Amino acid sequence: MLITGATSAIGSALAKAYARPGVMLHLHGRNEPRLSDVAAVCRAQGAEVRTQQLDLRDFSALHDWLEALGALDLVIVNAGMNTHIGPNGEPEPWDEVDALLDVNLKAAMVTVQAVLPAMRARGRGQIALVSSLAGYFGLPVTPAYCASKAGLKAYGEALRGWLAPEGIKVNVIMPGYVASPMCEAMPGPKPFLWTPERAARAIRRGLERDKARISFPFPLNWGTWWLAVLPADLSTRIVRWLGFSRHAD
Repeated sequence: MLITGATSAIGSALAKAYARPGVMLHLHGRNEPRLSDVAAVCRAQGAEVRTQQLDLRDFSALHDWLEALGALDLVIVNAGMNTHIGPNGEPEPWDEVDALLDVNLKAAMVTVQAVLPAMRARGRGQIALVSSLAGYFGLPVTPAYCASKAGLKAYGEALRGWLAPEGIKVNVIMPGYVASPMCEAMPGPKPFLWTPERAARAIRRGLERDKARISFPFPLNWGTWWLAVLPADLSTRIVRWLGFSRHAD
């Protein structure tokens, strides 16, 4: 199996959750020392581990690496980044927005394109795309992040409908707030915060059951679903009331 962003909080917790004798883990990450640490823990649990430190924005290198791996049973597309508006409402820096769209959305699509042919050839496989509850309704403080996660959600749902008849499972993972440096850097309140380990357990259960959407925690997932259903003006007022507006450092 493959996990991108295996040095992140959720990614590393997932790697450890799946590590056991007889499992081959392909772990991708940007932080080499952190990647080595995660790999060492997984090997100690009995898994065979291969690591790859690769810039996901190098789409050709990403595609070539993944294509060379051959058929994979499970691919968890987890790598991601975030940016946000400034403390006085300044726009998100364009270089950060550009990188975010490349990593969160385009690299995810490249990953799917690269691993899919081998899965289709043998008629089975599973692809999990890590979106976010922020994909249901855009938050004023993180517009680019929300856009990328909404795009990934729609992409995964479309893939599921397309590929299910071929025996390929596609799942969209929609976490709420999970303790991590990226989460801490995000402006706004962080209700119902989960640990990475708890999130990894929920994700693994959902994948084993082939749930179309794996969203958590309740009731935050229920509330964000309603934000997408209610009239947009009302939802905008709700998120502002909840504290997701211009922030101060």
